[in-house]
Amino acid sequence: MRLKLMAVAGAILLSANTSWAANSIQDVQWLQGCWQAAGAEAGSEEHWLAPAGGSILGMGRTVRKSKTVAWEFMRIQENADSLVFTALPSGKPEASFQLLSLDKQRVVFENPRPEFPQRVIYQLNADGSLLGRIEGKMKDQEKGIDFLMQKISCNK
Repeated sequence: MRLKLMAVAGAILLSANTSWAANSIQDVQWLQGCWQAAGAEAGSEEHWLAPAGGSILGMGRTVRKSKTVAWEFMRIQENADSLVFTALPSGKPEASFQLLSLDKQRVVFENPRPEFPQRVIYQLNADGSLLGRIEGKMKDQEKGIDFLMQKISCNK
C-alpha cells in the first residue's frame, strides 16, 4: 500500500512539473509596437521593442499642453524560470515587480512594497487595444488607474 501511495504521489508531481513551463519573453511579445494613449494629447505614447536577448524594452511619455510631464523606461526580462518588470519612472528610483500571473494576452506583475503601485498589469483586448493598469493600496484604500492605448504606426 505504501509503495502504491508513493507511486501515485510521484505521478502527480511528475505531471505537475511537466505542466509548469518556464516563462519566456516570447510570452509577452504581443506588447511589441507603438501605442497611443486613448483620448490623450498627441505624443502621449508607449513604445515596446521586439523581444531579444531575453528582454523586451519599452518607453512611455505623457504630454499635456505640449509639454512632456512624465516619462518612463521599462524592461521585462527573463529571470530563471520567470519574468520581471522593471520601471524607471520620470527619474525616480527604479522598481521591479515579479511575475504574478501570465495568460495568453494578460500579464500581472507584483511588488508588495508600501509605495503605490503594487501591481502592474498589461492586457491585450479583443479589439486590439492595450490596457495598461497600475493598482494597489494607497493610504489603506485600494486604487487602480487604467491606461487604454490604441496601436499606431511606429513610423510617423
